[in-house]
Amino acid sequence: MKTNNQDVMLPLQFTETLPKYLAFDLEISKVIPDGVTDFMRFRPLGISCAATLTSDGDLILWHGKDSQGSITSQTPVKQLNALVAYIMERRREGYKIVTWNGLGFDFDILHEETGGNPDCKYLALNQCDMMFHLFCEKGYPLSLDKAARGMGLAGKTPGVDGSQVPMLWQQGQFDMVLEYLSQDVKTTLELASVCESKHHLEWFSNTGKLQRLALPKGWLSVEEALKLPEPDTSWMSNPWPRGKFTGWLDKS
Repeated sequence: MKTNNQDVMLPLQFTETLPKYLAFDLEISKVIPDGVTDFMRFRPLGISCAATLTSDGDLILWHGKDSQGSITSQTPVKQLNALVAYIMERRREGYKIVTWNGLGFDFDILHEETGGNPDCKYLALNQCDMMFHLFCEKGYPLSLDKAARGMGLAGKTPGVDGSQVPMLWQQGQFDMVLEYLSQDVKTTLELASVCESKHHLEWFSNTGKLQRLALPKGWLSVEEALKLPEPDTSWMSNPWPRGKFTGWLDKS
């Protein structure tokens, strides 16, 4: 089941000088124990719902429904493959696919939950994962909320922790979760646009120091980001390798 909302109001002005975007995000359905940060240990995770939003304002919420029309605990495989086909079609139409950690999370999970749809790997490599671009340049990750607020955007839905979302969905709080997801995908789209137009991303470190990532050529695709030289991470005690995000691409 997909729900369209053609009336999304985007505060940014998308012009012909910026790419056409499609932002993508999803939520898992499995409830993860408190305190766990490595969700992937609990695979398969299932997908409760997903969202796509174009720079034209076309928001689609993807989720399952049973024969009585009630929302289901997980999105069925058929619907997930329809989601992949939709994103592929938008890319063929010239949309630039943007995510935040879509390489190491969203497309990885989508690949598993679709039974290994090969288009997921293609999209993972040819999308612009903004977080992965930053990671390839700086050697460390950053949260979507911190990046958004650094650029003067509203950021994620206040009062809702992402780790709570699977439980909220299982409790039947569907509207709350879909609102949270909609805000996330909207934030992703806004961030892609404002950074592309200003040619940089700015955020504040945990110590309050202003940080900057220059984007002279805009956001790079994952394939392009992988060609960047490895940053100096000698100051880090346990730096992450790029394989943490790309490892699943080598699996069948």
